[in-house]
Order: sequence, then C-alpha cells, then structure tokens
Amino acid sequence: VTKPVVGTGNLAPLVARAYVTELRDIMRALGVSDVKMEEGSLRCDANVSLNRPGEPWGTRSETKNVNSLRSVERAVRSEIERQAAVLSDGGRVVQETRHFHEDTGVTTPGRSKEHAEDYRYFPEPDLVPIAPSREWVAELRGTLPEQPSVRRARLAAQWGIGDFEMATLVNAGVLDLVESTVAAGVAPDAARKWWAGEFTRVANERGVDPSELPVSPADIGRVEQLMAEGSLNDQLARQVFEGVLAGEGSPDEVIAARGLAVVSDDGALLAAIDEALSAQPDVADKIRGGKVQAAGAIVGAVMKATRGQADAAKVRALLLERLGVAE
Repeated sequence: VTKPVVGTGNLAPLVARAYVTELRDIMRALGVSDVKMEEGSLRCDANVSLNRPGEPWGTRSETKNVNSLRSVERAVRSEIERQAAVLSDGGRVVQETRHFHEDTGVTTPGRSKEHAEDYRYFPEPDLVPIAPSREWVAELRGTLPEQPSVRRARLAAQWGIGDFEMATLVNAGVLDLVESTVAAGVAPDAARKWWAGEFTRVANERGVDPSELPVSPADIGRVEQLMAEGSLNDQLARQVFEGVLAGEGSPDEVIAARGLAVVSDDGALLAAIDEALSAQPDVADKIRGGKVQAAGAIVGAVMKATRGQADAAKVRALLLERLGVAE
C-alpha cells in the first residue's frame, strides 16, 4: 500500500506502470518472489481518483487484481476516462472495487466500499506490532543487493546504451542473461542481439521464460568466436542456435552434424560465381558498365547455391575481380 502519487495528470497511467515495474524489479532483486504477474505472484490494485487544481481529491475507485504491467496502464487510463465522463455529466463517482477486462480494455463495477466497515478496519489478532531497532534496520540495509535502478544505470554506462535499449532488455526479461553473457566474454552488442532478438522470439513462441531455453552464455561465446574467426556468418550462426535450441547438442556438435561452415575456398566460390554469371550474362554487362550495385544479384545467387555458407563480402570481392571492375 502506497501513499497517493499526486500531480501526475495525464501521465498517471504511465507513472502507475513505471511504479509497479520498479516495485517488481526490487522484489525480484531481493529474491522474495519471482514476480510473475500472469501467474499471480504479483498483482496490482490500482486506486484512481480525480480532482480539479486546488480542490480536494474526489471519490476513488479500486481496480482489483490487475495482472500485467500493460494492464496496469490500461486500467488506470480507463478509470480516468470513466470518472471524468461521470463528473462531466454531473454524476457522482461511487467508491467501489472494479474489475478490468483485458478484451475490452474497460473496468466494470465490483463491490461497493462506501463505508469504513466495508474495508474491515479492525485489528488483526494474529499480527502483533513490531518496532525494529535502528541497529537491526542498519544491519539489514547493509545486506541489501544493488538497487535495480542503480544497476541499470551502471550497466547502461558500461555497455554504452540508452534508456530505450535498457528498457527493451528489462521488458523482455533478459537483462540478467545479457549480463551473464557479457561476463562470459561476449561483447555487449552481441549479447543484446541474441537475447533481445532471436532468443526472445523463440521463448515467446514456446511460451517460456528466456532463462528456460537450453542455450548458455558459453554457447553464445563459442558461436561469436567462430564468427570472429570467419568459420560462421550470421546466417549460419542462426542455424547453429536453431540446432542448439532443438536439443541437438553444443554449437560444435550442431556444426558437425549439420555440416555448417563458411565456404572460403576461392576455387569453389569462383566456380559458383561463374555459374551464376552464365545464368545471368546481362548482369555482368551492367557491372562492367559501372552499375556495381547489380553485383547483389550474383552474390545472392552464390549464397543460394552454397546454402548461405559463403562469405558474402568475399564473394563480392571475387566477383568484381573476376570482371576486372574496381569497387
């Protein structure tokens, strides 16, 4: 239960969402809950009341058991609009609980709470008052982990990213995974690319948390190493991870089983280039005539012939050399 958050105005829905997001992150950092709202580990009761500048707060409503961050924002916005319409029509806002409906995006009445007894304001005999000493509070404070907001600011500075990129990682639930992957030696940009892109997509398709996927920071490190060595390109790397995620083994085992490796032999690449040129002789004339961008058609044909296992940059260089054209 919090104190009223005043002065938010039209930003109230976004402020409510940000507030619950920060509260969720704090509880996760403390390890007191997995805070999975959709599973009931965390729910929000959103209280909304309106007032004109300089006037006291109006009657509030309490939207119960909102079960996602997006729904918190939508429920608060719906209640603001509903109450404003009631007051504009000269009506009276009733103090009550309400229920938010995901399908319609609106709230409907629940139970009236017009009187104090409706809130059951009486002592709970099984809950006795406690007064922790200042020493104990100080001791506990010293054991707390780094605050989520401080941690995000630190990592954003270390990785050279902005608020939007950091919010993307947090919203996808992969910040811890990216941090672990960077700690394993993977460049921050690469770690973000895989976790916030490919792996988040797969996790969403499977309906699981990204942390439940059978891929490790070490796997990502190995694939990135092979890409740096020129043994894999981005397309092949995605095929490697496809195999890893399918339970086919480590990256090296998937590469061996699927025969995934960049074709770097000049002879094989030149043969594929010649075949592509024979099929599209007009393209060679365009390239020789100065339309170097036409080389993309031949490069694409070679990539297709090699099942994506050629180095596109090398194919382009060999093609231009073959035709006697400078870049």
